[in-house]
This record gives sequence, C-alpha cells and structure tokens, in this order.
Amino acid sequence: MSAGKVLLGLMAGFAAGAVIGILFAPGKGSSTRKKISHRSDEFLSELGDKFEEFINGITKKFESVKEDAIRMTERGKAKVEDVEEKVNRS
Repeated sequence: MSAGKVLLGLMAGFAAGAVIGILFAPGKGSSTRKKISHRSDEFLSELGDKFEEFINGITKKFESVKEDAIRMTERGKAKVEDVEEKVNRS
C-alpha cells in the first residue's frame, strides 16, 4: 500500500472520528453544526493541500520522463545520422 493511500485513510478516519465525537458531545445543535462545518473545512483544506502535493509530484515525474525521452531521441537521431554518413562514404 502506498504512503499516500495510508495517509488519506488516516485523514479520513480522523475526520470521521472528529465528526462522530462532536455529534455525541453535549451541546446546542447550532454550536454542533458550526463545529462540524469548521472541522470539515479544515479537513477539506488539508485534503486539497495533499492533492496539490500529489499533482506536483506527478508533474515533476512527467517532466523528468519527458526530458529523458527527448535526450534519448536526440542520441538516437545522432546515431542514425552517423550511420547514414558512414554508409554514404562507403
């Protein structure tokens, strides 16, 4: 299991536990709803941050693979040109 999935599972469990804890705690309904809203906003913000980190990581890996592919293509092109030159000289 990847670290991202484990982290996401832990965050979801934490959020669910916080909501259940608030629902069963004594207090006014309006106060409880505000607490739930505040905690869910925090959770969504953290989830958004983690998603952004995930996307940035994928983007960096994509760029790295793209650069490697360009370098390999250039090397292959240079080798083909060398072979063509040798064939033309013969």
